[in-house]
Amino acid sequence: MNLHTRSFVMMLVWSLTWIAGCRESVDEPGNDALIDHGKIKYLALGDSYTIGESVEESGRWPNQLVDSLAVRDLGEGVSLDPATIVATTGWTTTDLLAGIEASEVDTTTWDLVSLLIGVNNQYQGRSVEEYAAEFSVLLDRALALTGGRDARVFVVSIPDYGFTPFGSSNQSEISAQLSVFNDTCRAITLERGFSHHNITPISQQWPQTEGLVASDGLHPSAYQYSLWVSSMVHEVAESLQP
Repeated sequence: MNLHTRSFVMMLVWSLTWIAGCRESVDEPGNDALIDHGKIKYLALGDSYTIGESVEESGRWPNQLVDSLAVRDLGEGVSLDPATIVATTGWTTTDLLAGIEASEVDTTTWDLVSLLIGVNNQYQGRSVEEYAAEFSVLLDRALALTGGRDARVFVVSIPDYGFTPFGSSNQSEISAQLSVFNDTCRAITLERGFSHHNITPISQQWPQTEGLVASDGLHPSAYQYSLWVSSMVHEVAESLQP
């Protein structure tokens, strides 16, 4: 083999190797693909409604969501890890942002992230403008936590505690204020292209529907959380399809 032929062969081998490398990068999992370990990692961000104040751990809605997703066909070999919850009773959007930082959840890429926050902004008399700004930042954080996969972020509306024994004496004012926060939440969520699940009407079925409120007279019961999950599980499952 002369020098000219040898150079040509070397160039041909290099070119084929480069093309193979490009093809491999094209075939990498896309925006909606599951991480290849077969385990869906779910992170729930929020406040008392997400941590499930006054209900058993199994009754928390993120845990009920995992249980409901587990019985669905999400693909061969795919299963769910238990939900990881970053939430504390009383947290506002400001508190949740700090809580995310402290929890160091950004050391992991999550396959699914939910966000439910705002009731304590309303309860503490904080402005809707502040809520809007910090809620937008929280959406940015949620998106980053999924590795930029917007289909894997979903938002849950704020339940209406005016329809509880605790809030019933001031129901109309509570409901009116929460409506403004929920309108803001929904508008920002949809504008950014994320899924929004409106569970507020479910929370407003008390006292006509029995068993919706926990024993503390304020927070949702496990039964109410199950109704939330039933209303959203199909869409969440669809978002997890490769």
